[in-house]
Amino acid sequence: MDVLGWLRPWEFSPTFVLVYAAAAVLFVRGRRVHHVGKARQWLFWAGMVLLYLSLHTRIDYYAERMFFIHRLQHLVLHHLGPLLVMAAYPGQVMRAGLPLSWRTALARVRRGNGAVRALEALATHKILVPLIFVLLVLVWLEPTVQFYSMLDWRIYRFMNWSVVISGCLYWNLILDRRPSPPAAMGPGGRILSPILTMAPQMVAGAVITFTEHDIYPVFDLCGRALSNFSAVDDQVIGGLVMWVPAGLIETVGLLVALGTLMRLSGRNRLPQRPRRQRHAPAHTT
Repeated sequence: MDVLGWLRPWEFSPTFVLVYAAAAVLFVRGRRVHHVGKARQWLFWAGMVLLYLSLHTRIDYYAERMFFIHRLQHLVLHHLGPLLVMAAYPGQVMRAGLPLSWRTALARVRRGNGAVRALEALATHKILVPLIFVLLVLVWLEPTVQFYSMLDWRIYRFMNWSVVISGCLYWNLILDRRPSPPAAMGPGGRILSPILTMAPQMVAGAVITFTEHDIYPVFDLCGRALSNFSAVDDQVIGGLVMWVPAGLIETVGLLVALGTLMRLSGRNRLPQRPRRQRHAPAHTT
């Protein structure tokens, strides 16, 4: 198959194209207002390209018919793609790309609408966001859920969108370079969180790797795209993808958070604990 054949969408999604194009245009427009270094630009576009390739090309066909390719797809959608995009810190840049009237209206809505503020608080909650991040990995791996999500295109698209959004929200917390407050999560929490979210995924990957019977018969039902792989071999490789590369990506996030902690400490910007005052004993006469 030629390159254009690989890049042609397996299932065209106008919603994805609109959202993807809007994000790209806003970043380009905002770059004219904010200075964005070459490294940040490379990170943003690398993440965007990986997300597009995983969601809107022929790769999606193979992800629906091979378990290990499906896990590689979700490795990009949930971990690597959002990590690269959020490492470019695109929020302010994309906000600056909006027309001035839109930015003014958006600021007015944020100030005056309690529901919007509540939604923003949920999207940056230091416990809820990491919990959803790891639960979405485990829930979509449950064999019954996996069976129906691979057969119903609506559930399948919801699954893919959910892991991308949760990935962006999670890495937005972990990669935040500010002290807390104003950051939603403290520097120490940003180091601890990847450890807590990494462990269940690695355990699930190990269980899948060492299971000697087919857990996901839906891929046989759909017809495996690579017939030289047995169900168990396909499953073993998929489990290893969860076990090793996913853990490595979370370790990268942990190291970035550790670097942020050291930088803030060096600049004396960590919250200081109040010192206990020692009271001198009263002298009696």
